[in-house]
Amino acid sequence: MTGAEIFVHALDAEGVDIVFGHPGGAVIKIYDAMERIQPDFDHVLVRHEQGGTHAAEGYAKATGGVGTVLVTSGPGATNTVTGIADAYLDSVPIVVFTGQVPTHLIGNDSFQETDTTGVTRSITKHNFLVRDVADLAPTIKKAYHIARTGRPGPVVVDIPKDVQMAEASFSYPETPSLRGYSVPGNGDPEQIDRAARMIADAEKPLLYVGGGTINADAPEHLTKLARTANIPVTTTLHGLGAFPETDDLSLGWLGMHGFYHANQAVQHADLIVAVGARFDDRVTGKLDAWAPHAKIIHVDIDPACISKNVYADCAIVGDASAVLQQLLPKVQPKDTSGWLAQIDAWREECPQTYESHDNQIAPQAVIEHLYDRTQGDAVMISDVGQHQMWLAQFFKFGRTRSHITSGGLGTMGFGLPAAMGAAFGLRTQGRDDVPVVCVSGDGGFVMNAQELSVAARHGLPLK
Repeated sequence: MTGAEIFVHALDAEGVDIVFGHPGGAVIKIYDAMERIQPDFDHVLVRHEQGGTHAAEGYAKATGGVGTVLVTSGPGATNTVTGIADAYLDSVPIVVFTGQVPTHLIGNDSFQETDTTGVTRSITKHNFLVRDVADLAPTIKKAYHIARTGRPGPVVVDIPKDVQMAEASFSYPETPSLRGYSVPGNGDPEQIDRAARMIADAEKPLLYVGGGTINADAPEHLTKLARTANIPVTTTLHGLGAFPETDDLSLGWLGMHGFYHANQAVQHADLIVAVGARFDDRVTGKLDAWAPHAKIIHVDIDPACISKNVYADCAIVGDASAVLQQLLPKVQPKDTSGWLAQIDAWREECPQTYESHDNQIAPQAVIEHLYDRTQGDAVMISDVGQHQMWLAQFFKFGRTRSHITSGGLGTMGFGLPAAMGAAFGLRTQGRDDVPVVCVSGDGGFVMNAQELSVAARHGLPLK
């Protein structure tokens, strides 16, 4: 087969069901092959490559799968950089395939040439430049494996045009060969026992839950832990939905734009159990004044995150779902009624309110009405700005993968294409009946408004 044909068959073998792409000269052979072979996956012609990467992010966040993007070389590749950086900072699994000039022209400042691997090296989990057609299928296998395992993230595969035209036999490996790459699973049993003792001894425990909990499909175990030990739960922006906000133990969102009672709980807790969270600056603020009385248990699959910002008294490196299942049998019910009453007093002292005026519709009221109409049974996507804060504050997220936004990079223009990707993802799962609602602002909306034509072309039921 030609490299282009190998590419199409490899994506089929990987189980890809949708590709967000935009053609160009350096990938035209792949588009020709897709037309001839008629693969099982659908191709969505996005109107801008940045929109394609955000759509892939929306797809990945809504479904738990890996988003796929295909673009040409030069400007096609550089237009994806913002979306790749967004996925990197928010740990979103996407694979971005970029065309490249023929190998013998690399480094010659050829037409539409960019050092794509060099440009994206610092914002990808890994990237590849395929120089031999025999390496193409194994590289694609590696790319998807790296993107979805461990701490998820974006992977770039740069494919020169002559590699797409060269021929080789096709064989898609069952497992990737990645020397030195390992994925943590269970946590250290001694640390698990230590964490259980710390929870038993704590009088004012608090669960601090991040997006890694959702990535690990661990919300069910997290919820069981909280309810078993009567531990209140506060979440990050990306952790929204990991624990039902209608539950009495839910404190909602913490940090710079979070709730007063949640932040007071942090400041007075004697134990914080951080699960899949990285103690970012929007949560902690001034590090030496944050949670001054608390011992820290930190559960994370990425060892680089442990004690990076806040020292962990008990560090557990492992998959959040596996670690919580190890911990649950060792945790006993606790009486935290006094602690919960104190948190309720803080809640009443400074409730989350807003002003309303005659003949004006308060934006916060719009969010509350959206919740009333959906009862939380919707996938809510926001762009970046004040409306993003209002959605997080006034919508009660009750289930996992119901909140999609740009956090680490804060990318205006994210909302509409991400909502489009989420709607495509739900469609592939036969869940067209789930409402997909994008809350946007006038600034972010116009940055990728061109993707409206994609939504219209495919009849996506976006609000």
